[in-house]
Amino acid sequence: MATPEDFRRIALSFAGAEERAHMAHPDFRVGGKIFATLGSPDAAHGMVQLMPEQQALAIEAEPAAFRAASGAWGRGGSTLVRLEAVSHEWLERTLEWAWRKRAPTK
Repeated sequence: MATPEDFRRIALSFAGAEERAHMAHPDFRVGGKIFATLGSPDAAHGMVQLMPEQQALAIEAEPAAFRAASGAWGRGGSTLVRLEAVSHEWLERTLEWAWRKRAPTK
């Protein structure tokens, strides 16, 4: 089980990561691009922006913890994370994937 503080600590551990806010929710950015959010759709969830194939791996590994966001966002890789159900291993893994997706290549 992860907490919002775990999510925040891990997200901010990556090089260049910073916390801002978007639509009244904390978000985590690298190079100005959002790679994760916290507290959406509610306080029990976070969101990581994955590649669709990474999303499928996460959902398969921990179906109680991960699900695609609705609509086009979900099809593009936006993945909801239920904090009380996610293992620390998979939270770290998916946050790193999301950070790598958005991090500048240089």
